[in-house]
Amino acid sequence: MAVVSLQKPLDILHSIFGYSSFRGQQSEIIDHIINGKDALILMPTGGGKSLCYQIPALCLPGIAVVISPLIALMQDQVESLNQLGIRASVLNSTLSASESSEVEKKMRNDDLDIVYVSPERLNTEGFLSNIEKCRLALFAIDEAHCVSQWGHDFRPEYLEFSKLQERFPSVPRIALTATADDLTRQDIVKHLGLENGRIFISSFDRPNIRYRVMSKDNEKKQLLTFLNDEHKGDSGIVYCISRNKVMEVTKYLKEHGYNALPYHAGLNKDKRNKNHDHFIKDDEVIMVATIAFGMGINKPDVRFVAHLDLPKSVESYYQETGRAGRDGLPSDAWMVYGIEDIVKLQQFIIRSNADAEHKMLEFQKLDALIGFVETVKCRRQVLLEYFGEKHSGKSCNNCDNCLEPVKTFDGTIAVQKALSCIYRTEQMFGVTHLINILLGKEDEKVKRFNHNKLSTFGIGTEYDKSQWKSIFRQIIASGLAIIDMESYGAVKLSANSNKILRGEEKVYLRSDVMDRKSTKTKKTSTGKRSILTNAEDENLFQKLREYRLSLAKEQGIPPFVIFHDSTLIEIVNKKPSNLKEFSCISGVGKSKLERYGNSFLEIIKEHY
Repeated sequence: MAVVSLQKPLDILHSIFGYSSFRGQQSEIIDHIINGKDALILMPTGGGKSLCYQIPALCLPGIAVVISPLIALMQDQVESLNQLGIRASVLNSTLSASESSEVEKKMRNDDLDIVYVSPERLNTEGFLSNIEKCRLALFAIDEAHCVSQWGHDFRPEYLEFSKLQERFPSVPRIALTATADDLTRQDIVKHLGLENGRIFISSFDRPNIRYRVMSKDNEKKQLLTFLNDEHKGDSGIVYCISRNKVMEVTKYLKEHGYNALPYHAGLNKDKRNKNHDHFIKDDEVIMVATIAFGMGINKPDVRFVAHLDLPKSVESYYQETGRAGRDGLPSDAWMVYGIEDIVKLQQFIIRSNADAEHKMLEFQKLDALIGFVETVKCRRQVLLEYFGEKHSGKSCNNCDNCLEPVKTFDGTIAVQKALSCIYRTEQMFGVTHLINILLGKEDEKVKRFNHNKLSTFGIGTEYDKSQWKSIFRQIIASGLAIIDMESYGAVKLSANSNKILRGEEKVYLRSDVMDRKSTKTKKTSTGKRSILTNAEDENLFQKLREYRLSLAKEQGIPPFVIFHDSTLIEIVNKKPSNLKEFSCISGVGKSKLERYGNSFLEIIKEHY
């Protein structure tokens, strides 16, 4: 395909990418870049960040250099662009010396539109010397939050990117990320030298994602119920805090008929790559992973992201859940957590090698996360407010708290009993021991410390162990007590405890665990099937999916590189009967129309 030079962005969007109009700020961003100006772009996952540099790359003469930290993501992007007829390639460690040399030659000869490079490759003098001989359209720095030491994915090699401004002052530079609070944004601008650029901040809202959080109560069984009820046959990600738990949950899901694969840093590289490849290229795969399964998951039809443990921060949670529903179709962010999660995360912070300033920030971020999971407000509103975005204040109707407003009860007496038990045991014991005292359980530890003689022994039998765990969790989340990690997780009274013990203030607690009602939200259809106009079209949709998968396997590429599920759904709903009608489907550009149009039309014709 010849170099597309100085064409109008909207013409390229329609003829090559197959979309009729830009979304949100895309058009304004693209015009800004084409005019040679720098920019920081904050846009949620699935919001169309890549088009913000891909279209300028095709409008401007020369090659666009895209810096990405993930080899798998680079390859997915290149395969997708090649399917569109765009000349794109990668330069990373997967290439041999001769292959790298061939790519660099194409760059010098203007035979590429876009090249993806790793941060390590970009920072080499050899690469920088080579691109000095090339005609450059722009630099795009993806996952730009990696430049910030305050961020959750800091990569020191990103700090060296400031040399681009010094060495190529006339080439526009754009930094892109889906996740960055105000402090991280300031770092990105400072370290990448974007002070004279413009910051574009799109809404952080992902309206297609349903947020749900509930207390742990046999989390594996809770996960299985969630999958059985709502996500049979769907692809998804299950995040766990440890490698051992990843393996345990993977085995459990396999035993119950799910195609589950593990992913964590303890697996050898070949195994990780193989499992990643299965997840990307096959349908109906569940990846059970630690956060080692991180940035750049480019699979658009991930229908759910489940957390079986608390993530590290609101930023981590937002980025991890953002891997669901990149195609815009209904998806779930589902999480269970318990007081033990808070303890573990506190331990991680205390035991880290970070300085005092970083530890203080990490504790603040943990507090914000606890506030999110314990909130009785709209979860979407809390998320958006965290990133500095104003919310309408109305119900989003797509989170658990909006679909089933949280009921509360006067828990003052229960809290007084718990705080009194902490006091009477001299603030030296953890939650499990305190609960055993309240329930009147004379285990070995209780008897050893004569805690069966305390006035608080057995005064809490109106609640069971799970309910007391919920009460303690809420006490700690609200700051009425603290967990002292220096004292091996002992629960201690806080400055706020006295007012409650003296009966000067009332405490209201969530009653979702207390009344034993179901923690499931209102049952509504989720996932791709809810988008089909007619339920009887499900067979046609599955036929198109199967055909797409066969084409993908033949080419060794992920199915979504051919067409997203959203495109297949539109094909099913509109049932085009000729190439002209097929070309009007969103996501069908000229190249894909020529490659796949007739064969997909034939399947529709045979079905009816």
